[in-house]
Amino acid sequence: KEALNESRRRDKKALFLIFQAVDGESFEKISNAKTAKEAWEKLQVCNKGSDQVRKIRLQTLTRQYEFLCMEENETISDYFSRVLSIVNQLKRDGEEIKEVKVV
Repeated sequence: KEALNESRRRDKKALFLIFQAVDGESFEKISNAKTAKEAWEKLQVCNKGSDQVRKIRLQTLTRQYEFLCMEENETISDYFSRVLSIVNQLKRDGEEIKEVKVV
C-alpha cells in the first residue's frame, strides 16, 4: 500500500510539472489528463502528429530542401539560416541528414 501511495504521489508531481512546463495552447489539450503518462502521450501525439502526417511533412520538407537556392537579395547568412531551419525540422521529424549533404 505504501508503494502504491508513493507511486501516485510521484505521478501527481510529474503531472504538475508537465502542466507547469507547457504553454497555454498545449495545456488546453492535456488539462483533462489524470496521469502524467496520459498527458505525455497526448503531448506526443499533438507535437508529432500521426505517422501519415509526419510522412507528408517529411516529404514536403525534403522537397523544400532539395529545391533550395539562394534568392537574389538574400545574404549568405540568411540563406544558411533557411537551410539550417529546414534541416533541423527534418531531424526533429526523424530524418537523418549527414553533414556532407547539408554543406
